[in-house]
Amino acid sequence: MTAEPHSTAPATTGGRVPVDGPGAAVRSVPGAVDAEGLAGIAERIAVRAAELVARRRRDGVSVAATKSNPVDIVTAVDRESEDLIRELILAERPSDGFFGEESGGSGTGTSGLTWVVDPIDGTVNYLYGIPDYAVSIAVVRGEPDPRRWEALAAVVVNAATGEVFRAVRGGGATRDGVPLRVNSGVPVDRALIGTGFGYDPRRRVWQAGLVRELLAEVRDIRRLGSAALDLCYLAQGRIDGFFERGLQPWDHAAGALVAAEAGARVEGLNGAPASSDFLLAAEEGLFSALHERLVAAGADDTSF
Repeated sequence: MTAEPHSTAPATTGGRVPVDGPGAAVRSVPGAVDAEGLAGIAERIAVRAAELVARRRRDGVSVAATKSNPVDIVTAVDRESEDLIRELILAERPSDGFFGEESGGSGTGTSGLTWVVDPIDGTVNYLYGIPDYAVSIAVVRGEPDPRRWEALAAVVVNAATGEVFRAVRGGGATRDGVPLRVNSGVPVDRALIGTGFGYDPRRRVWQAGLVRELLAEVRDIRRLGSAALDLCYLAQGRIDGFFERGLQPWDHAAGALVAAEAGARVEGLNGAPASSDFLLAAEEGLFSALHERLVAAGADDTSF
């Protein structure tokens, strides 16, 4: 029988995960890296940063600066959270690299591992008090580029609710310790799909065109405002699929691993790795159906 959304109970982590994506089906990580240990460190740090973020939200939040344009905002808490995360990581892993949103780049390490950090994913939600904003931390091996890295461990903490999403490469994904599994067997016309919009007005109009084309094909579209949480909600079965163009590495590094380890296929278009060019995530069957429709709607147009 075809599964309805939210009808898929959490499963064990022994199910199929994509062989090419961030959640490749391997039970151990080559090179003697303790991915479980890294996930434990990431969780402790992310929880502490999320507590800071939540406390500062209760105190009141204002815009500290803008980035690419006036709607691309930064709060003082974004910077405070990233400074705390960097300090705590360096205290435990001084040889690792650091790649954070607010620092605008990475500190090169010598271990071959890099921590990819979004101190508050969903800053506009944070500003307005909408309870979908998160601290996102991933540990990757290789260059801090999603086309080339190997994601090893990931934690996303919803700072508003305290939910902790965690994944280890080849070891599955959990929310507050409960194993996660994406909804399966969902046909396109009953699929609830998440997406997001960039800050550039021209790209937003183009993205709205994709949504317009897809709206007639799916159950509905959601724009929640945090890609990290969108991907975790996909893993949990709160939505059935997710797509977006323009995500930065820190936007999806952790969430993509959580989704993949919960059974999602996470890629770009036409077999490319997920990147700022495009990210599409869903269970295998739905992924293929969405991919076909998105390409037909012009999602692979590189001029936007």
